[in-house]
Amino acid sequence: MASDMQPIADVTIVGGSFAGLALALALVRAEGGGPDVKLVERAPLESDATIPTDPRAFALSAGSKELLDAIGVWQNVAGGAQAVSAIDITDSSLADVFRPVLLSYDTMAGGEPQMFILEADRLRQALLRAVRAEPRIAVIAGAEVTGTDQAPGGRTVILGGAEPITTRLLVAADGSRSPIRSMADIGIVGGSFRQRGIAAIVGHEREHEGRAVQHFLPAGPFALLPLKGRRSCITWSEGEARAMEIMALDDGAFVEEAQQRAGWRLGALSLAGPRAAWPLRSHLARSLIASRLALIGDAARSVHPIAGQGVNLGFRDVAALAETVVEGLRLGFDPGDATLLARYERWRRADGVQSATAFAALNALFSNDSTAVRALRDAGLGLVDRLPGLKSLLVAEAAGATGDVPRLLRGLPL
Repeated sequence: MASDMQPIADVTIVGGSFAGLALALALVRAEGGGPDVKLVERAPLESDATIPTDPRAFALSAGSKELLDAIGVWQNVAGGAQAVSAIDITDSSLADVFRPVLLSYDTMAGGEPQMFILEADRLRQALLRAVRAEPRIAVIAGAEVTGTDQAPGGRTVILGGAEPITTRLLVAADGSRSPIRSMADIGIVGGSFRQRGIAAIVGHEREHEGRAVQHFLPAGPFALLPLKGRRSCITWSEGEARAMEIMALDDGAFVEEAQQRAGWRLGALSLAGPRAAWPLRSHLARSLIASRLALIGDAARSVHPIAGQGVNLGFRDVAALAETVVEGLRLGFDPGDATLLARYERWRRADGVQSATAFAALNALFSNDSTAVRALRDAGLGLVDRLPGLKSLLVAEAAGATGDVPRLLRGLPL
């Protein structure tokens, strides 16, 4: 229970990854001053790492770029962000030498790119530095949440190795296996794709010209995401057993596997950073809220990486929750007021359900080597390629520019 020595915190965020860090900054940097924030992370939060450890890169939507700009982070990563000029989609077998482009679409709108590829390490370090420099964010690192209890006017977060925190609003940003979600008895629906995702940074002989490539192969999608310089992030999905075999190969043999999937449009590949693999699962939380609790990011849902939208969905959560809380405070509401939390859930529920369902269906459709199924999907891709209006709608959806768009995703301050 809170005491005079330990006042009730406004907002406590558990989880120091992309969504949690961005939400902390969005709240405290609202115009006129938002709520003070405590950020709890069980691992050390180092903001000066120089050796890349994460091989992933994110396809940031224009909306995510606007959010990062609004919270003062984009200026520190813009130099390393590669604008995507177009996306080419192919559908072939692994042995096919010729891979015709079945669908290609320009990702520019009004002369501005609607997608940027940014290395995960670069983004996380920029968010961490901004959080560390913000005096109204109290960082509690190396502390694990062991329980939560209801308290008068708040929710108490029990920490191993640190003093408990009583907070008016608790935000779970603690990942797909969220302990906070479990402690709140919020169930999930979903399951395993029986695939593993593989990611690595590679160099290549030829310029990518800002074009991203999505190869649909029988085992799962393979993507080439352009980075600054003659580099790309490769991501692909494989069956679990085959993925483990590939990850056990030495660097040379691993690159050979990647080259077979990438083809030769960029010339010879070389490993230019770490590589990693992880099980692919999808889930949706049965509720995004509980008493004085909100879920964001992977705690709320995880989706198949086929469209690279996981981090963008998390940033949409950030924008919606930050706007809801800040506007509520200006109207005299408590940050954890049930009315505010219900508004947040209404705002974000449909997007999460639609995205998880659509990406799982796409993975099932394209991870199939049936000749008949391939003929039908190739005909569908060809039809989309001849409909510029539909392609524009797809670009707008990926950019986060459809529906009820929060202010931060439109580049407007809170």
